[in-house]
Amino acid sequence: MASYCLLLSRLQQVLGHGARRYHVSAVLCQRAKVAMSRFEPENYVNYEVLQKNIGIVRKRLNRPLTLSEKIVYGHLDDPAKQDIERGKTYLRLRPNRVAMQDATAQMAMLQFISSGLPKVAVPSTIHCDHLIEAQLGGDKDLRRAKDVNQEVYNFLATSGAKYGVGFWKPGSGIIHQIILENYAYPGVLLIGTDSHTPNGGGLGGICIGVGGADAVDVMAGIPWELKCPKVRECMVQGGLSFKVKVHVWQNKSLKC
Repeated sequence: MASYCLLLSRLQQVLGHGARRYHVSAVLCQRAKVAMSRFEPENYVNYEVLQKNIGIVRKRLNRPLTLSEKIVYGHLDDPAKQDIERGKTYLRLRPNRVAMQDATAQMAMLQFISSGLPKVAVPSTIHCDHLIEAQLGGDKDLRRAKDVNQEVYNFLATSGAKYGVGFWKPGSGIIHQIILENYAYPGVLLIGTDSHTPNGGGLGGICIGVGGADAVDVMAGIPWELKCPKVRECMVQGGLSFKVKVHVWQNKSLKC
């Protein structure tokens, strides 16, 4: 603890007391070789590559970057040559990990198996929660799901074990909460085969819902394509009162 406090004080001297925690945590994680999760001690959070890519893009664009741009552009496959134009060009990205729920994971795993690769290229997980139907109550619904979907669960468990995909069995929890508690971290770029995947971005990362084909591309080591996101600036004026005026970029305003 003493060494941590000493390092933190030195970072504050260099970066200033106003330095964002994101930057401090990045330096600490890189020095300490922090694992991406407690289930994957061999995979480390690599802020060095992220910061290097951000520096390249910032120099090319010659302007400051928003936090979301830092995370997205920081995962570019080729930051030196990638065309970057908001809302027009398609970015080739390297997400840190993939998450799949049991309904969409079936076809994704079949497609990955057909690729002939021995193991997934990035950390990936399967979460068995969507095939559990809410009818009679938690315990009864879980037992029914295990009985009805036994073949599916067996396939996902065995294929996951063979190709290096983590498997969260039925009853282990909801995919989105598991991601938030175990796999999300500041700066992560995660794609998941569910529309609620952005829930994981609450810890300072960017998590995006995709289709199974996109997940397979990333698991196979192929850059994932995303249309360069547009950026909007919102300025909130006023205190905690009934009326708040929000100024949106391009001189549009909204009263609520």
